[in-house]
Amino acid sequence: MSDDPSVILKHSGYRAVIERDRFIPGAYELVVDGTPQSHVNLEDPSNLFFEYIQRMGNIIDLIGEPGAPITAVHLGAGAMTLPRYVAATRPGSRQQVIELEQNLVELVRSVLPLQRGADVRVRYGDAREVLAKLPGGLLGTADLVVVDVFSGARTPAHVTSQEFYTEAARLLSPGGIMLVNVADGPPLRFARSQAATLAQVLPHAAVLAEAQVVKGRRFGNFVLVGSAAPLPSQWLPRLMAAGPHPAVAVLDGEFEEFARGGLIVTDATATPSPPPARSIFQVKPGR
Repeated sequence: MSDDPSVILKHSGYRAVIERDRFIPGAYELVVDGTPQSHVNLEDPSNLFFEYIQRMGNIIDLIGEPGAPITAVHLGAGAMTLPRYVAATRPGSRQQVIELEQNLVELVRSVLPLQRGADVRVRYGDAREVLAKLPGGLLGTADLVVVDVFSGARTPAHVTSQEFYTEAARLLSPGGIMLVNVADGPPLRFARSQAATLAQVLPHAAVLAEAQVVKGRRFGNFVLVGSAAPLPSQWLPRLMAAGPHPAVAVLDGEFEEFARGGLIVTDATATPSPPPARSIFQVKPGR
């Protein structure tokens, strides 16, 4: 058994462990049930490690005026990588985190404390249930809603439906952005269905991912972007330049083609995301 700080999560029964990054000073990784879920650089919270998180960070940078405070709601805590990023790059931001596993947050806060000045409030409970109980004053005010809910390596079914996205979208301001982390592999049935479902709720949508993942050649993470307002046209070249490379942005007609054939998910038909092969997360020799 490793000496790294760990806890058995109350609801899932999975083991969550915080491991020191052997190559980046001051950096740590949260691993849940053998699946890497978060990477945090305590010395530089603006440094993002996982590719899909970098893509999310690039979009967050383009919201409103550069560096201006935002209101953000994060569904799923992990090691609070993105709340740390927002606090570092947009001081004064107001943030809410919703997380089911209270002892996960307690572990993260004790081993990887948030930076001073970060205004991050945590509400405990199931993301879907807590959404329905948030203060009315928060509705229609969020510049950013991040959906990154996982139980181990899979997204639970009840946070994949049209009804769920409708509930989450109520938080968004008129120009607010929703970011959804979707993990899938060939033949991309789950990713396509999630894209089609999100677009039913937020009509202006896009997908960001690594090129081979979008082509359905390997398992990986998709970042779905949704808004009630048109996505600014100047975003595309800036996102492509920001990487990580090789990057693909799927929007407009290409998004429609990607989502075509994806079944709209309802509460009655929702299923968890497909499990990845365990080999995806195996540590290579010398790592």
